[in-house]
Amino acid sequence: MHAEVLVNLPARRLDRTFSYRIPPELEGRVITGSLAQISFGRQKIEGYVIRLSNPGAPEPAGIKDLSAVIERGPVFTDEQLTLALWMSSYYLCSTVSALQAIIGPRLAYSTRQAPGLWPLKPLEPETVFKRAPAQRTAWETALAQPGLTRLELAAAAKVSVSAVDALTSKGLLTAEKRTGQSPVQSTSFVQSRPYNLTSQQKTAFDPIFDRLKKKEHQVFLLNGITGSGKTEVYCHGVATALEMGRQALVLVPEIALTPQMLNTFRSRFGEEVAILHSRLSDGERRDEWLRIRKGSSNVVLGTRSALFAPVQNPGLIVIDEEHEPSYKQDESPRYHARTAALEIARNKGAVVILGSATPSVESFFSASAGVYQLLTISERVEKRSLPQIQVVDMREEIKRGNQELFSRALLSSIKDRLEKNEQTILFLNRRGFSTFISCRECGQVMKCPHCDISLTYHINGRLVCHYCNYTTGAPKACPSCRSSYISYSGTGTQKIELEIKRLFPGARVLRMDSDTMSRKGSHQKILDTFCQGNADILIGTQMIAKGLDIPTVTLVGVVNADLTLYMPDFRAAERTFQLLTQVAGRAGRSDLGGEVMIQTHSPEHFAITSAREHDYQSFFEQEIKNREILSYPPFSSLCRFLVSGTVYMEVENAANTLYNIMSEIVNSEGLNNQVQIFNAVPAPVSRIKNRYRWHLISKAVSVRQLQDISRACLNEFDRRYPSAKVRIIVDIDPQNMF
Repeated sequence: MHAEVLVNLPARRLDRTFSYRIPPELEGRVITGSLAQISFGRQKIEGYVIRLSNPGAPEPAGIKDLSAVIERGPVFTDEQLTLALWMSSYYLCSTVSALQAIIGPRLAYSTRQAPGLWPLKPLEPETVFKRAPAQRTAWETALAQPGLTRLELAAAAKVSVSAVDALTSKGLLTAEKRTGQSPVQSTSFVQSRPYNLTSQQKTAFDPIFDRLKKKEHQVFLLNGITGSGKTEVYCHGVATALEMGRQALVLVPEIALTPQMLNTFRSRFGEEVAILHSRLSDGERRDEWLRIRKGSSNVVLGTRSALFAPVQNPGLIVIDEEHEPSYKQDESPRYHARTAALEIARNKGAVVILGSATPSVESFFSASAGVYQLLTISERVEKRSLPQIQVVDMREEIKRGNQELFSRALLSSIKDRLEKNEQTILFLNRRGFSTFISCRECGQVMKCPHCDISLTYHINGRLVCHYCNYTTGAPKACPSCRSSYISYSGTGTQKIELEIKRLFPGARVLRMDSDTMSRKGSHQKILDTFCQGNADILIGTQMIAKGLDIPTVTLVGVVNADLTLYMPDFRAAERTFQLLTQVAGRAGRSDLGGEVMIQTHSPEHFAITSAREHDYQSFFEQEIKNREILSYPPFSSLCRFLVSGTVYMEVENAANTLYNIMSEIVNSEGLNNQVQIFNAVPAPVSRIKNRYRWHLISKAVSVRQLQDISRACLNEFDRRYPSAKVRIIVDIDPQNMF
């Protein structure tokens, strides 16, 4: 027999299977789903066995033998392969890239991890180890700490490795793959009972319950205002899925949201909950994956990649804060978790709940058109009122002589909360201290030598590129003209923190952004400190804008609402409205009430006026008109080609060639009235990590049209330029144009 193997090289030209003979010594060890070693050209590489030939099928000419079986497996199931093929077709990525995203934390390599050692049977140490004290020490340590690896056991017992090996050779210790303590199991929790649903929550939950009971596929858009108890509806849905003998997936957009959600779900469902996100160690991810695959965890909570957890029979998939752009993967395969979840649910007959106080325009449009079923919760739990939102016109502040970061009204409110021992959240969606440094004499801006972007000044005296992490010391003089007139411009969360500490020296201040969350568990530590009342003011970026439920937060201040409003992105108004509404929802979640202050230079913009009134419908009606006029999603689909390389002219030529090829295809197919292609231009950030970047955007009513045209364009480009020294990234439904 021979095997059809998908090589582990994510290149478009190699996105097909290659045939390899199964030699006699490997017969019976190779199955569909095995990870094998193959000879490919002059090198030995890995490949996934996709299928086996029928007995007696003719062998292709020049066929080679499989070299070895790395993991008999299967390391993926038929369903996972089907999903990978769908992702490859939809997102125009290589099948092996999609497959690797799906099969999880390198489970195929688990045999390479050192096994744990367990004692086999009780012994009489005085007799067995009479002349081997080191072995006795190792044995007693193994009894006290079963599951340590051979090196760990030797270190813990303070004996040589040979003493441990002697126990193994005598059959006193057995080596097995170990599954360490789950990160969920290591957290404490208090068991809680389900809350009774409010009348609006029950009205929203009833159709979900009905579909779960009937085991019928349906997509629900749960539009519940902040503080309305959407999580409780999720919990009731999860409980119903478990009662039906099925499993549940709950996705959150940010790692920062997992501690609070984990506490909620763990208190309700105990050790049935598994957690998956990128901050887990490789071992923790592997152990959680194995718990799920064995069926000991039927509730999976995590970020985007948790969607591919090995649940056998998902009945419910929840995507909390479904509008969040972080659900879009920014590297190959560039999938959107919402789109992939809908495909999985369709195949499995599962129910999907898309939850948000500020749904994406596309989702709300689909619900309005009847594609999704719209469920609405318009009241907060216990009918608490929404916080009052005050928009502060910073133009007026400047006219009155205040050129500081904070308006007088916001400073007064912060002081009032400190006096009342209440908590404040300050939001600014930009980290660092100063956005850029420039010379006031010659005008030079300090830029990254590897990227076409200004360096951000951090309070430790370093300039950092937030694209490639290049860092250097802040100059005392201009490197161009040697002038000492250096200007620090712009504001980040570090500057906000420093100013608040200067203005309120007695306040206990925490900051939560990418810089403070680099260490494992730091996000949970910061949140625990704030939730326990051990800090007065929390300053942060968008990771604090959603999901947090802290009763003593009575004031939220948005330092600058304009940062996202004028970005070169058709979603700028939507993102601004969503961020403002979400961060405003962190206030007033108890009987203490709440107040929100939004500082802006554009108080008349409809995204800000709608956020001030907590009026999603008003925002949607204005935004959908703009989208329709310009034929942007949901009235069309977008595709972006991003071309990058180390030689500027090669990148420019390749981008223009792609434009010409795509134009030829559109013209030949007579699709000029259905497909629009924009000229190839430098990307907004035109160089990252010494690679020049150009992009090409196309737009069509049908996403399938875009996929077919883009696929044909790539194939023709590869045919004309087989040795092109550029990288081409295809992004269907892009969420970021930078």
